[in-house]
Amino acid sequence: MEKKEQLDIIIAGCVKNSRVSQEKLFKLFYGKLMVVCQRYTNDRDSAQDILQEGFIKIFDKISTFENNGSIEGWLRRIVTNTALDYLRKTKKYNWVEENEINTKEEFIEPGEELERESTIQLKAEVALEAIQQLSPAYQTVFNLYVMEEYSHKEIAEMLGISEGTSKSNLSKAKMNLQKIIEKKYTKITNE
Repeated sequence: MEKKEQLDIIIAGCVKNSRVSQEKLFKLFYGKLMVVCQRYTNDRDSAQDILQEGFIKIFDKISTFENNGSIEGWLRRIVTNTALDYLRKTKKYNWVEENEINTKEEFIEPGEELERESTIQLKAEVALEAIQQLSPAYQTVFNLYVMEEYSHKEIAEMLGISEGTSKSNLSKAKMNLQKIIEKKYTKITNE
């Protein structure tokens, strides 16, 4: 049986509240969605809590999935929104307003690659670890913009901030990531 057909059968089972189908869907997407959760929190326990809450929402709303697009994209959106809800509840945001940025610092425009980044081959774990060292506000904007591909306008609406604040938090996140990665890379090469 084709993979798409198997997935359609699993989804249909989930719509009927089949525990077997729900378990299959969970096992099929656990790894990918756990990575999404870990990008929004610094500890594995919180990421697992977010994922569990996300799957509760997924199973509750699976009947609304219209099968027009990717099920993975649909699942990621629910888990991302669940992570944002978690951050709102725990009040871990500390936004840097657009006018608070030191204009003397070097800014990295969205989509622009650093020369050093192209020469450093990082494993996904190192990158995830670096992202987790960012403040929750920086992590959130970075993840939404870079990983989830939301626009600054969408991020501003989702988080209740201005587009400028979203842009400045992304810029600060990139600068901090660069410093974290350089520090980690220097440490690794000196060992």
